[in-house]
Amino acid sequence: MELTLETRDLGGRTVVVVGGEVDVYTAPELRDCLTGLVGSGHRHLVVDMTGVGFLDSTGLGVLVGGLKKVRAEDGSLELVCNSQRLLRIFSITGLASVFTIHASTDTLSAAG
Repeated sequence: MELTLETRDLGGRTVVVVGGEVDVYTAPELRDCLTGLVGSGHRHLVVDMTGVGFLDSTGLGVLVGGLKKVRAEDGSLELVCNSQRLLRIFSITGLASVFTIHASTDTLSAAG
């Protein structure tokens, strides 16, 4: 399945809206997007995963790598996710305690 990536600004944070499947085939696109944003000075990223139907270990690795990149620049990377299946993956892998995960961009705005 195809991966879609769209970026927008939300209160000083850059939101990457991800749609489709993040797997071994599409994860490099997400990695390149995150790397490019950090390289061009975006330090506070939000990955909106509400449109993601599937996430594999490669995709998880890209998110962890993105978090490391922004933290090296004193930035942050937060997630927006409301899929119980994906939330379970974050919980099982222990990444739910590594990432700040919001239920929607509305709660993200409130947390801002």
